[in-house]
Amino acid sequence: MKKILFAALSLLTYTASAQLGVKYDPTVQSTESMQYFKPKGDLFVGDCIPFDRNGTYYYYWLLDSAHHKSLNGLGGHQWALSTSTDLKTWKHEPVVLGIDEEWEKSICTGSVVYHKGNYYAFYATRLINKQGEVNEQLSYAISKDGIHFKKQKPNPFYTSAPGYSKRNFRDPKVFVDDKGEFHLFVSSDQENPVLAMISGCLVHLSSKDLKNWTVHEPIITGQPSTPECPDYFFWKGWYYLVYSDNSNTYYVKSRKPYGPWEEPRYQALNEDWSNVVKTAGFKNDRRIAAAWVPNRAENKDYQHEIFGGNSLFREVIQELDGTLNTRFPAEMIPATGTAIAIKPEMMYKAKAEGGSIVLADEGGVASARIVDVPQNCRISLEVEPLGMNEEFGLILKSDEKGRNGYRLNVSANNSTVSLGNTTIQGVSGLQKPITIDVVMKDGILDADIDHRRTIVNRTYEHNGSVLWLYAKHGTVRVKNIVIQPLATSNN
Repeated sequence: MKKILFAALSLLTYTASAQLGVKYDPTVQSTESMQYFKPKGDLFVGDCIPFDRNGTYYYYWLLDSAHHKSLNGLGGHQWALSTSTDLKTWKHEPVVLGIDEEWEKSICTGSVVYHKGNYYAFYATRLINKQGEVNEQLSYAISKDGIHFKKQKPNPFYTSAPGYSKRNFRDPKVFVDDKGEFHLFVSSDQENPVLAMISGCLVHLSSKDLKNWTVHEPIITGQPSTPECPDYFFWKGWYYLVYSDNSNTYYVKSRKPYGPWEEPRYQALNEDWSNVVKTAGFKNDRRIAAAWVPNRAENKDYQHEIFGGNSLFREVIQELDGTLNTRFPAEMIPATGTAIAIKPEMMYKAKAEGGSIVLADEGGVASARIVDVPQNCRISLEVEPLGMNEEFGLILKSDEKGRNGYRLNVSANNSTVSLGNTTIQGVSGLQKPITIDVVMKDGILDADIDHRRTIVNRTYEHNGSVLWLYAKHGTVRVKNIVIQPLATSNN
């Protein structure tokens, strides 16, 4: 995946343990909110497979060790499961789909569907064929409760589709149509695309008996990389097809089940450090998206991503034209302690005015600061632009001189929001009053912009305790600043 640079497949130096699969103890995991969750020890969250049924959110996720290097770099992944009925407290199950055979080098990403009393889990198995080549082939398992799965034979049940890559043939998204026919959208590449540089596609397979499969025209083509971890759902009059290009998530929408597809006005699911987003329904016709925040190589702020990290959740909301937005799920915001007493210091062309801070400098940068901000905390505030400005925002984890730290930059002119070295595009309404909600937890910086867009980043190197407020080439009013330390967690 992505800039995740598969050191994984240059590999061949890392040896797996004698066990077929990595050990995982569900009994020692936190039962609190799964936002930013990482399993105990040298284990990480990989691709997520959310699913819902009867008011329960099933959060299947790939259990990763060694950042994809297990089993000679092929991953050694297995499916773990955490469930919740309120998104606040969680129950963890033992591994639900594990590595049981020597030839299974990874139980890859897939999807779950419920049909006629059974849960069906479809996934890809990564293996090495007799010629020593890496292949990905399709497998499935059946369960009565969504927890205890039995792999079905033949395993794998589908090895390859004619005209498509055998190396990249993974991440099946399953659904059952109104006639009871199973459909799979499978991540792959065309062997003979019209343009060689854009061979990525989603293969469309269907079957009435799970034995005989028909290959249809691909549901989408022309992708610059294998479109990984597809998601597909119908919600409030719209069909959505979601997929990831190098772990960045995109979607198209349609009024009809198989297109024609249309691009949304902007791609709200595309946060650079929110990897391979997939969604599931929840109570009251909500949709909750699950993803993961990758680690960085060498624990350096400007290094590339490496596979595996912490879980990440978003609430998905829909506009009238079908465009999707994201915000923090209210139930999953980490618990906080009592708000700290703050004494903002007016540094340059800033003034306190009726409980607000007015930052005004038409030709420079007005600023104020707050000291002694906890490393792990929640910061919320409201910002009202008073006319045009070039940009405004915060500097998080900075020092008393405004050196270092991570800038949360809001630009109405460019319709962008940046957080450190990552940016989201197409953010509208920034010239109007907005709320900003930031969570800082163990180096993860996560921001909710006006409950319509979200942005996250992984940081390591700056840990100052000063929060700066600034506005450039214009005037803004900042009010209702609240800073709350995060409550002690057993995550």
